Amino acid sequence: MIAMPRATAPTLTSLSSPHSSPVSSSISSPISSPISSRTSSLSASPSPSPSRVPRAADSDRRRTSASVVLRSVLAHGPVARSTIARLTGLSPASVTDYCARFAELGLIREESVPRRSNGVGRPHVPVDLDVSRFVVAGVHVAVPYTTVALLDLRGRVVVERELKHERTDPDWVLERAAAGLRALLDGVPGCRALGVGVAVGGWVDRESGTVVEHPLLGWRDVAVREILEARTGLTAHVDGHARALVNAERLFGAARDGGSVLHLFVGNVVDAAFATNDKVHHGPRSQAGAIGHLPVPGGTELCDCGRTACLQAELSERTLCRRAREAGVIAGTNPMRVVAAAAGGDPDAVGLLVRRAGAVGRAMRLLLDVLNPETVVVTEVGVIHREDCLAALREEVGVERASSVVPTSFPDSVLAVAGGSVALDVLYRDPLAAGRLT
Repeated sequence: MIAMPRATAPTLTSLSSPHSSPVSSSISSPISSPISSRTSSLSASPSPSPSRVPRAADSDRRRTSASVVLRSVLAHGPVARSTIARLTGLSPASVTDYCARFAELGLIREESVPRRSNGVGRPHVPVDLDVSRFVVAGVHVAVPYTTVALLDLRGRVVVERELKHERTDPDWVLERAAAGLRALLDGVPGCRALGVGVAVGGWVDRESGTVVEHPLLGWRDVAVREILEARTGLTAHVDGHARALVNAERLFGAARDGGSVLHLFVGNVVDAAFATNDKVHHGPRSQAGAIGHLPVPGGTELCDCGRTACLQAELSERTLCRRAREAGVIAGTNPMRVVAAAAGGDPDAVGLLVRRAGAVGRAMRLLLDVLNPETVVVTEVGVIHREDCLAALREEVGVERASSVVPTSFPDSVLAVAGGSVALDVLYRDPLAAGRLT
């Protein structure tokens, strides 16, 4: 078993958790290199521009105020308390109080040397996230393998591991994930885990922590949260991978400045997630974003539902790899082999990837017409790794919207980030609850 945090340490046990708190939480730089943070002194750079992190204005003002303060430290740290007050609209006294509480919990720390803003005025002691004490555990369950990882409070992957599936029954997969997390935590004895986030494709009910249906894995009504909590001793939070990645983009990536964002995930599972006003839309039983059976004009692939030309059947990695095998490009089922063949100059591989990216762009046009987001983030192997694929997608989207379409901010660790971000979203929504142990 993974050891529970000691009573003096934070935990995600009650952080906006549907099963342990009355508060409902509906919202959430490439990881291969550390996510950039504003670590230069305030004297060396202009004061941050006003943040689009939501201001404290909802019914639960205390929870929201704590959230915007910690989010401001995430976005601008090291940062003066007076700057946080200006950015959030909170009083300096309130900001000082919240920062003191966060310091007691071990979430932030003071810089050791006082600074002056722009080199003038009274010295201040900036605050920044303390990334040395805590991690969150992350689990992403894909069709061929499970990714387990540890992330720091800035969403940076500390360590990750892929566990190939020899079978896909849920008890076996989740037991291996728990064992994988134990091994990772044993390797960072100086850190404690605040909790574990789990991201899975298919239909995932966030409120109950259940994978309602994942046909490709053969899962139905799997109580993932309950199983992982029993096997790790950590509080678990579960969500769909597209929504998890929207939250990652909001906290650490392309959508950090706020506004509306659409995320499209194109893997073996094809789904989407949408956030506006810093809230991810879930819908009843978290069914929002199920786009796999949208019709694709001109499509020819037979779907498991019995129809032809469903979006997931046309664009899934299974289809890509099957077409690549038929063309003699690869012999297996790994889409990265197609990307490698294209990088080596194989024209058939290039054509497969570019055509797929164009089809993704055509499918995306409908979602853009309906949702009209400010930012569109795409997680798809060709778009992530090849400029010609991104160009093909943007061409199909249309010139007026092309600049709003970007690849995932986490190209080399996107699945690890998805899992960890489920837990980090909970932390940043209700950070003071980190001190309430059950």
